[in-house]
Amino acid sequence: MTITSLSGLGIVALFLLLMLLFAFTGQKKSRLPLRPIPAFKRLWRTIGLAVEDGTRLHLSVGRGAVNAPESASAFVGLRMVQRIMRTVSISDRHPIVTSGDGALNILSRDTLQASYKAMGQAGQYRPSAGRLTGPTPFSFASGVMSVIADEEVSANVLIGHFGPEVALILEAGDRKNNLTLAGSDHLPGQAVLYAAAQEPLIGEEVYAGGAYLQAGNAHTASLQAQDVLRWLVILVILGGAVLHFLGLGNLIPIG
Repeated sequence: MTITSLSGLGIVALFLLLMLLFAFTGQKKSRLPLRPIPAFKRLWRTIGLAVEDGTRLHLSVGRGAVNAPESASAFVGLRMVQRIMRTVSISDRHPIVTSGDGALNILSRDTLQASYKAMGQAGQYRPSAGRLTGPTPFSFASGVMSVIADEEVSANVLIGHFGPEVALILEAGDRKNNLTLAGSDHLPGQAVLYAAAQEPLIGEEVYAGGAYLQAGNAHTASLQAQDVLRWLVILVILGGAVLHFLGLGNLIPIG
């Protein structure tokens, strides 16, 4: 194996060890405060208003295939669905979860059903609450637009794999004066969200949703591990710059 491959494996192993460390230590002491992200604060307020007004939340986990790299953001979205369900369970109108992949739709329905069972409301679950709106980018967006227009939705939470077609979804939300919190792992989708979404989540903020919604100790541990690795990367970059400045760049192994 090359040095690059070994370095990659080392980083993954270090990240897992840090996650385990912070997960165990976090159970024994109070958690450190998280960096404020206004989008999540506004989301909590909107969820409360939706419950009071009797309107519905729409959550979408995108169209990423579960056997592909983009599934990571979709799983974050599913975890957020599970957490939000604890809060809106008393609402007259339960959330709708949309997706653009068949397997992801099955997972969405399973997440909803498990959430209702955990709250002792198994009879409230309806399979139609998890919807496959379309298998292609624009058919998916078209189906989501119909949900926003016809289901008395007051807020949209879009966390998953979205491309430029997300602009159509944002437009549908704006027409209904809905709050839209959205994040994507796809760069073209992020560009659209940054320009058009009311509350865009950029970069790693997409994967921080579980921690900010208090979905579990593992999510907070993951953020802390990311912070440690970020500082390590910064130190490595600065160290490399210093070595090159001193004419010792040949000491850095490459390959």
